[in-house]
Amino acid sequence: MVLPLLKLGTLALKTLSKPLASRLKHQAAVHPRFREFIISIAQANHQISTKMQRRIYGHATDVEIRPLDETKAVQAAVDLIGELFVFSVAGAALIFEVQRSARSEARKEEMRRQELEAMRQRDEELRNEVELLRHKIEELEQLSKERGLPGLFNFKHATTDSAHVAKPA
Repeated sequence: MVLPLLKLGTLALKTLSKPLASRLKHQAAVHPRFREFIISIAQANHQISTKMQRRIYGHATDVEIRPLDETKAVQAAVDLIGELFVFSVAGAALIFEVQRSARSEARKEEMRRQELEAMRQRDEELRNEVELLRHKIEELEQLSKERGLPGLFNFKHATTDSAHVAKPA
């Protein structure tokens, strides 16, 4: 019951993070100092991604890469910020889910360990009980040897007679 609700909550969190990312994008594009900062980030991202693409396709990497114009740089930066925000929320939800799962597994393992310990204790109790019964059998055998076979029968009759007396009919 808890797991489906948790999954649903995680999905809702991811869904709600998209409008928040969109609002963050809008605010980032409007604020002047932050705008300059994100333009520099966008230009650096453009330089890196263009060089990587050129290396992948086998083109020369020593050529000059033209910078993005201001509007494209702002748009690229706010898109990057929005995606990073959504990715961060999804990553946090994933980390939370993994930790929750690990705690659940740890609880299950502890329960298995306790069950195993209870089985060991029960095994030890049964072993002690068998040993006790073995000693009683040895005592009875010793008594039967001392008294002889008729002494053993007298012992049984005495036990059964007292049992009959104890039980009212």
